[in-house]
Parts: sequence; C-alpha cells; structure tokens
Amino acid sequence: MAYKVRFVNYPEHYKRIWSEVRGAIDECLSKGDLIARKQLDDFEADLAKFVGVKYALGLNSGTDALLLSLKAAGIGKGDEVVTVSHTFVATIMSIVFNFATPKLIDVADDMEMDISKLDAAITKKTRAIIPVHLNGRMTDMRAVNKIAKEHDLVVVEDAAQALGARIGKCKSGGTGLTGCFSFYPAKILGCAGDGGALTTNDDEMMRNIKLLRDHGFKRDTNELLMYGFNSRLDNIQAAMLGIKLRYLPDWITRRRQIAAKYEKGLRKISGLKLPPGPDASGDYFDVYQNYVIRSEKRDKLNAFLKEKGVETILSWPKPNHHHPALGLTKFKLPVTEKISRTVISLPMYPEMFEEEIGYVIDVLKEFHE
Repeated sequence: MAYKVRFVNYPEHYKRIWSEVRGAIDECLSKGDLIARKQLDDFEADLAKFVGVKYALGLNSGTDALLLSLKAAGIGKGDEVVTVSHTFVATIMSIVFNFATPKLIDVADDMEMDISKLDAAITKKTRAIIPVHLNGRMTDMRAVNKIAKEHDLVVVEDAAQALGARIGKCKSGGTGLTGCFSFYPAKILGCAGDGGALTTNDDEMMRNIKLLRDHGFKRDTNELLMYGFNSRLDNIQAAMLGIKLRYLPDWITRRRQIAAKYEKGLRKISGLKLPPGPDASGDYFDVYQNYVIRSEKRDKLNAFLKEKGVETILSWPKPNHHHPALGLTKFKLPVTEKISRTVISLPMYPEMFEEEIGYVIDVLKEFHE
C-alpha cells in the first residue's frame, strides 16, 4: 500500500546526499577499488575514532561481528553465554553457531538486560555475556563489566541498534572486548545492503578478526593461518558509510528532536507507555534507533495505524524462546513476554517532515479518543 508516513524513507534519505554518494561510488568503480582498499581503511579509522576505540573492522554484517567475536574469544562447546531473548535472533544464533549454550535472562522495563538477574544466571560453565543495546539505548555497561570482571567473563556488546549511544562516559561498543554493529539499511548508520563492523581495543582480537573475516589468509605473507570466513565489508559500502558517518551526529540530534516531539504529543494519552524522553534520561544518552511505545491494545492499534497510512514494525511479537525450533522453550521470561505482546515501533528517521510527525501523533490520539 502507499503509506502516508513510511517507517523509513530511503528515497528521501538518499536524495539529500546523492551527489556525495554517487561521487564515492564513481571513485571506487573508476579506480577498481572494490575489496580491501583505501575507502575501507579510511572508514574503519573514522569509525574507531567515533566509537572511541583503537580498532574498527568492517564486516559483511552485524551477525558476523557477533559470531566472529565469540569465535575469536575462544567460546565453544561446553561454554555458556548469558544474553537476552528480547533481541533479533542473530544474537542467540551467534552463540549456537559457536557450539556454545545460550543462557537467557529477562529484560527490565526499559527493554535492556535486567542486571539484577545477571549474577544468578552465571555458573561454572559461563564464559561470556552479550548485553544487547536495544532501540538506541545502552545497557548499563558499568554494572555488566563489574560483574564480568568478578567472574572473569568475556563481554561482547551487541550494539547493532545503538551507534552513538552512551551512558555516563561509556560509549556503545567501546567498553566490552568487542562491540558489534550492523549497517543494515534501516539502521541509524545504514548502507545500501548488508554490512557491519566490530570495534575493539584488544590487539590480539583485532589480528584474529582480520584473519577470520578473510578466510584465515594473511595477505602480506601469503599464508593461511587458520580456517576463516568470507566476511568482508566491500569498498563501495565502506565509501558510502564514510560519507554518512560525517552526518551521523546531526542525524542523532534530529532523532532526539523527533523523540521529544513524540513525547510531548503522546504523553497525555492514557494507555500508552513511552520510552524515556531525551531530556529525562539521566546518565543515558539515547540515539533513538527506534521509537518504541507499548500498548495493551497493540494489535488493534497497529491495524488502525496501517489503515491510516502509518507504517510500523512489531519487534518481536513472538519472543525467541517461544519458537520451538530454537530449543529455548525452557526459559520463563515474564517481562520479555509482556513486552512482546505490547510493543510497536513508530516511524523514526532524520528526514521526517514536521507534518509527518504531527500526523502520526494525530492518528494515535484519534485511536484513543
């Protein structure tokens, strides 16, 4: 259908930066810079600086960033990894594909890992923790890292939805052994297809990921040092992301402005639960990858929004541990289950026009009249 307000407006997004994007593509193609060339090196350096770490390595997806992080950290058969169920399945998949066992705990009311449940989930088999920074808000990494240090555990940050977020002085992707980012097109920094990156301050991790992403091949000596994967971020995507990264601070500012408008327009509606507003987050600096509200009438509300031409996303109406095929049904996570029944993501992207924001607010008010 033709939506009045899209969830993400890709044509408008590229229209505003098209001359620069086209120039970057032309440069790559005209020079034959397609794989592992200067554009990738430059983007990795700029991303590392943005996150505040020593290294950033471009990969083919955020999924592979998680997968390779655990593999390079030596996580494998017999090991347990603690994470949450309220996340995209890739988080859990990265554990399973390393032959380790997922240990799922509940989230708190802000949809981040419930730190109060973390210590009790750790056993003698636990080797790692994957906190998931969801919707542009960080998990409290100060608390996670404190517990991890007490138990000598690896911390891999699933920061796919939180580039630019922070809590206190902790930046998303900058405090664990690795930070894992996705550049899926709808992300806050998205490419024109699949892409991702891993960030780290650890020299050995950087060396191992460089090998793992390129078949285990050390190109300067023509040696194969391990079995690896084909998980490189190509140069055209890296060149485009390098351009977009320069705009990201302004885009984050605009997302926070839209979040403030939503909060002001919707806060008096009975029956809606809103995320923390940008001016009421304390130590948290949220980047609003998604603007997620909660309603006990979620399904009816979602249908009404669609009828009125407002595109939405439901993440995730059936939680991961309720899918029998995944073998996770033993976990009982009441907050996760309630959230899955009530969440709905509203349109949120920097190119939104004021009239579109107002229209979404008016439709929500109309539903609740």
